[in-house]
Order: sequence, then structure tokens, then C-alpha cells
Amino acid sequence: MAAREAWLAYGMFAPTFLIVLAVVLFPLFANFWISVKPVGLADLRAPAPLVNPRLRGDAEAVGDRLELQYRLRSSSRDRPIAEVVLIDQLPAGLVPVEIDERCSINGRRLECDLGDWEGGHREILTIPVEVEGAYLGLDEDAREPNPAITGDAANPLLSSQFTLDNFRRVIEAREFWNVLWVTFAYTIFGTVGSLLLGLFAAQLLNSSFRGRTILRGLFLFPYVAPVIAVAFTWVFLLDPFSGTINALTTRFGLTEQPINYLGTRSMPIELLGLTLHFPLALAMVIAFEAWRYFPLAFLFILARLQALPSDVYEAAEIDGATPLQTFYHVTLPQLAGILSVLFLLRFIWTFNKFDDIFLLTGGAAGTRTLTVSVYEQGFALANLGAGAAVSVVIFFALVVFATLHFRLAPKEQGL
Repeated sequence: MAAREAWLAYGMFAPTFLIVLAVVLFPLFANFWISVKPVGLADLRAPAPLVNPRLRGDAEAVGDRLELQYRLRSSSRDRPIAEVVLIDQLPAGLVPVEIDERCSINGRRLECDLGDWEGGHREILTIPVEVEGAYLGLDEDAREPNPAITGDAANPLLSSQFTLDNFRRVIEAREFWNVLWVTFAYTIFGTVGSLLLGLFAAQLLNSSFRGRTILRGLFLFPYVAPVIAVAFTWVFLLDPFSGTINALTTRFGLTEQPINYLGTRSMPIELLGLTLHFPLALAMVIAFEAWRYFPLAFLFILARLQALPSDVYEAAEIDGATPLQTFYHVTLPQLAGILSVLFLLRFIWTFNKFDDIFLLTGGAAGTRTLTVSVYEQGFALANLGAGAAVSVVIFFALVVFATLHFRLAPKEQGL
């Protein structure tokens, strides 16, 4: 009986499981598939023949001569289209004077066998016609030709051709390793920064004082506010010409001239006789990342702090532990588990972040990450295969990180 109930439960759960599995795995499989295909953005659809008809000349009387033109082209620059056929039902009262040798006419039906086209094919098919009385009585819409054109072309996404050129092109690009370094720097410092701010805020608001509830709500603002609103607020504040930050720093003499915080790749800093080049724009987007997402860490850490029993802290106080010692030896070990989970989640989400950087800098000034490269390759350069290859690199990087994290991450200690 128990076995039957178990199989019944599995059977009821199976449709939901399969649907979720398809939703998760199908885009992943499609991305891997595209990454090994020599395709661009235009290849999402199979190449197709296109036609733009035009009727040149004025039809004012019977016997006037017009030119019926079909401007033909292929939608693909490099892929062939086979067996292209043009069919049109000529308007009443238009009689062809002569026709192309590839065409035939049966009553008003015009059919042209245009053969096979190479990639980038273009031509103009011209057919002289003579006007009869029936044509002069037609309205404007009925006078216009309405052709249909068909062809046979293979969809490159469904072909059996595979290649590793997309990965080779991505990895051999001279900026790839710099972009990879920027991605890891942005992810690690942004993640650690958000966790530290969240830990500090949780410690601050764990104590009871008047107005604590209001402050807890205000601390959630960066996370719940629309990203486009807060991003453009930062852009306005850091603007070198009309930004509030530059106005304050120049007014109080902290800087001699306005600084383009989001447009300066590096700023030289003199320290102990050494000149260090500080990545200013990257530091700004990291600061934005830490500020925007610290409320998530704040909520989780605060919930864990409130679950800790007070008698442990009372024992530490009796033993003469200082607040710093209490935090290091009592609080922090109990937060190890939640901090580990938060670090994993924030690392994955930050590594995949696109909108924050794109809204702040567009990937300029040394802030280009792998996700921005996916957008630039796939959409700006229309190289869909290369964009998919970059996303596969992101996938494997996160798989390696998650594997190492599960092996090395500290476990939460019991009380």
C-alpha cells in the first residue's frame, strides 16, 4: 500500500517536475547549441527571398507603357536560397509587352522561376506592360501589384554543422582576460561589500531603540527601488558637470576640479612615493552594487541574530568578554552558515549582473564584464554564436565556483 501511494505521489508530481525541468533546461540547452553554431543574429530565421514591387510610369490613357519592377534580394548575405519562385496576379488591364525568359504568363497570373540564389543576391526584374481600359477604372489599391515569393533554404540553427570558432574567437580576443578580471573583481568586491554592509546594518538595528522599525524600512529602500531609478540617481549625483558630489567636493576644496567618476578608467594616487592607478569607474559600480544589495544580507543576518539565545551573550559578559570578543567568538560563528549561503547567492547573481553596469557606464571606462560582452557580441555586433559562447564561459565559471564553495564553505556551528 505504501509503495502504491508513493508511486501515485510521484505520478502527480511528475507533470510539474517535467514542466519546470523543461523551463530550466531548454534555454540552457539552446544556449549550448547556439554557442557551437556559426550563426549571427540574422540567422535566427532561415534565409528568405524578399520582393519589393514598383509600378513606374503614369497611366493616363489606353496604350500607355509602364514598367513593372520587382526589386529582389536575399535576406542573408552569405547563405544560399534554392528554387526561388515569384508569383503575382497582375492587375486587370495590365498586359505584358514582353517578359523575362525565366517567367511565364497564364491569363493574369505571372510566374517566374528565378533559380538558385547565392548569399547577398540582388536584382531588379523588369516587365514592360501596356495599359488597357479596365486598368484605368481601378482604384489605387487595386492597381498595385501584390506578389508572393518563395524559396528553399536551410536554417543554420538546425543544421549538422558545428564549430568551436565562437569559443576560439572569444578567448583569443585581446580584451577577454581583462574583461574576465574585471568580472571577478566586480563580483567579489561587490559581494563582500554588500555582506559587510548588511552585517553592520543588522548589528546596528538588532538593538532596541526608538524609531528602529522606521529605520529597518528605510534600509530596504535600495533593494526595493526600481533599478533604473536608483541608477540614474547615481549618474546624476556623480555627473562631472552638474552632479551634487562634484559640487560639494569643489566647494569645500576637497578637489580642485570636477571628477568624472563613471567615465575615468583609472586615477593616479601617490602613496608612499609610489604612483598607484586606482580603477575609479570600476570602484563606483562596485560601490553601487554593494549599496543596492546590502538590504538582502541585512534581512537574513538580522533574522539569524534575533534567533540567537540571549543566555550565551550573558555568559560571555559574565566571563568579561569585550564586545569585539563577543562578536568574534560568539556571534560570528553562528552567522557562518547564513553568510556562506548569502555569499553563494550574491556571487552568482552579481556575476550575472548586466543592468546595473549597463545603466551606469554601458561597460565603458574599464567596467566591461562578461555579461556586457554577451550583449555586445550577440546584439551590438549581431554575432549570436559568440555571445552564446561567452554565456557558456559564464556558466562553467559559476559551476566551478559553486563546486568549490560547497567543498570549502564553513558550516554554522551549534550552540
